[in-house]
Amino acid sequence: MSRIGKKPVQIPAGVTVTLDGTTVSVKGSKGELARTFSDLVSITQEGDVLNVARVDESKESNAQQGLVRTLVHNMVVGVSEGFEKKLELTGVGYRAALKGKDLDLSLGYSHPVIFACPENISFEVPDNTHITVKGISKEQVGQVAAEIREKRPPEPYKGKGIHYEGEHIRRKLGKAAK
Repeated sequence: MSRIGKKPVQIPAGVTVTLDGTTVSVKGSKGELARTFSDLVSITQEGDVLNVARVDESKESNAQQGLVRTLVHNMVVGVSEGFEKKLELTGVGYRAALKGKDLDLSLGYSHPVIFACPENISFEVPDNTHITVKGISKEQVGQVAAEIREKRPPEPYKGKGIHYEGEHIRRKLGKAAK
């Protein structure tokens, strides 16, 4: 039995959940998300609680129970509170700025890198070396943050690049160590 799948999902006030077979729609103050899940699990609503149960005792059904419960929980949290990822730019001349809704990055290339803002995502630039990616979908926020980081990943010798806030970059000594 899936330990995570057994836990009920609490629905906070102001969030409405609509079940239509294997499709779950969640609507809250931040927006609306909908997703269709596998038919190996059944989702039921009892008051302000969602329960995810297996339909049979197969290994696949057990795996889907934990996955579906986590995805539904992320949908509920996303439409009520939202998700955010913070990125830091390290390096001389590395800067970020907002140009309309898009992100304008100076990353040591001969040209500026313009990162277009996807739908349902917003960027904040509190200062020119920090970026905050916000949205209601945890998957989309993580994917956009990873794509921004990919423009100039941190390198191990000087530590320059874009990295997540709090991420430890393993440093190497270089030629002088020989």
